[in-house]
Amino acid sequence: MRGLYLITNDDPIQLLLEKLDVALATGQVAILQYRRKKVAKADQPSEVEQIKALCEKHQVPFVINDDLALAEQFGLGVHLGQSDGEISDAAARLPQGVIIGRTCLNSLELAEKAIADGATYVAFGAVYATSTKPEAGNVGIEVIKQAKQKFAVPICAIGGLTVENSQVVIEAGASLCAVISDILGRSTSEIPARVDAWAKLFA
Repeated sequence: MRGLYLITNDDPIQLLLEKLDVALATGQVAILQYRRKKVAKADQPSEVEQIKALCEKHQVPFVINDDLALAEQFGLGVHLGQSDGEISDAAARLPQGVIIGRTCLNSLELAEKAIADGATYVAFGAVYATSTKPEAGNVGIEVIKQAKQKFAVPICAIGGLTVENSQVVIEAGASLCAVISDILGRSTSEIPARVDAWAKLFA
């Protein structure tokens, strides 16, 4: 697990599917996460089904944000925030070998517990200020360095990451950089070059 960790945005579903198809077709997206806070719960399964098909076509691991029941319904991995249920519960309910991630804010203690409970990666952030979660604060890269020294699982950085500001984050020890707007905030035609620029950072 290393590279660009793409998270869906709130584009209309058809536009999102077009953008995802182009991004995943590069072969340089490590993981895709379904995160659609503005879509009604009743409409999410049909979206997940469509995006899952794209992920299968391009052989990209697919995880669901904050909804263990939805992940279980499709046999997918999950990413859980601190208030979205227990990692041990996810490990018990999901298929063997799926990705299970945990938001650890800027706490090594939370990460340690998540790994003990079965998390396959831990996420720290927001590294930089971000429009998606203005309340998340700014953890900088010190905690990423410490986590890299301490833990064997992949370290995911999240929050305000762009191609231009993430070299230092990767050098500090991030194996995964979670990104929304730096990829999906662009036009479909710009996406392949941007994904490629991310891949070069990890090379």
